[in-house]
Amino acid sequence: MDVFQIDQQLVSAPLQNIAHEVYRALDKMGKEPPQGEVAITAGSRGISNLVAITKAAGDWLREHGAKPFLVPAMGSHNGATAAGQQKMVESLGLTPASTGLEIRSSMDCVKLGTVDSGDVWMDRHCYESAGVLVLNRIKLHTCFSGPVQSGLSKMMVVGMGKIRSAETFHSARPDRMPRILEEMGSLLVQSGKIFAGLAILEDGFDATAEVHALPGDQILTKEPTLLARHRYYFPALPCQDLNVLIVDEIGKTYSGTGMDTNVIGRRGVHGFEDLTQPKIKIIATLGLSAQAQGNALGVGLSDFITRRLRDSIDEKKTFINAFTTGDMQRMAIPCTLKDDEELIDKIRERFGNNRWMFIPNTLHLEKIFVSEDLAKELQGHPRCRVSPTPTPLSFSNGRLSLFL
Repeated sequence: MDVFQIDQQLVSAPLQNIAHEVYRALDKMGKEPPQGEVAITAGSRGISNLVAITKAAGDWLREHGAKPFLVPAMGSHNGATAAGQQKMVESLGLTPASTGLEIRSSMDCVKLGTVDSGDVWMDRHCYESAGVLVLNRIKLHTCFSGPVQSGLSKMMVVGMGKIRSAETFHSARPDRMPRILEEMGSLLVQSGKIFAGLAILEDGFDATAEVHALPGDQILTKEPTLLARHRYYFPALPCQDLNVLIVDEIGKTYSGTGMDTNVIGRRGVHGFEDLTQPKIKIIATLGLSAQAQGNALGVGLSDFITRRLRDSIDEKKTFINAFTTGDMQRMAIPCTLKDDEELIDKIRERFGNNRWMFIPNTLHLEKIFVSEDLAKELQGHPRCRVSPTPTPLSFSNGRLSLFL
């Protein structure tokens, strides 16, 4: 089977001086930080320039009289343990040596109050600080739609609330989640602990495109505008109707659900499947990123996986994450085949060689491969450059070579 390389012309707008842009955004906010210890949140996502952005934020706080430190804020991720969450933060490069920030990791939380949806909690280190700088990327969420999705509000509500607030939030129906973010987020803002938010927007090539600082009491009202701006950059598949999508690697560094549901058109939430595009008959995933540290949430969105992926799954970590969200289908183990080569051969027996697409993961879509029929279809596509030379599918010890 021959495939053709597609280079997608995604929106490219990388910032050239990250530290300068962080300082500019925080200065523009016109608000001095508390003169005491200030917590900076650190999530579990692989964000471009995360170390540089976090370090610059810490440096700015220090230069303005605060004493910054780093707090893992990731709900139930990495086993829902203090040691596991610190290890996750460090795996993303956020170490005391790289950022100049001490890491204080704990699952201990303080209850701030109760709203209609349940109890609202805050990490104890954040609560005992003079203020919190909420740092996160703004993007579409993989479970629900709404004016506020994945970003500063969700970092406050779910990340800073650890597994307690994560359970409150994820016990709700997906169509209720935007409202719950507002309810729980409002109580967190009213606590007076949220100094500000530092929001990151990435371009179509996963590069930092914009950095915005919002005063804490304006996060809930101004974040919808940033989400709308994110849609301008968001990459997508160039075809909306596929027989087969092969994903080389999944993991939480690419998406909170391992694969971005907005890219693949599957949410994996029974009874609330509100995505209609793209339409993909078969999704097969080949590997799990090392940075995911065994958390294979989202594997259940696949129809086929390899033995390599299955053997890399830490079922305890994956269970805790899935159980907290309540979407157990997302960790269901699909049909497992020996290796990449056998998996692709078996699917070809059913679908032949038509309407195939190969992507490295759902975050990096600038270079993909498609079957010959799709290559012809994409000729003249305004966003695609189609290679005129075919690439034969090849394997090294059973592993697909396209993205090695």
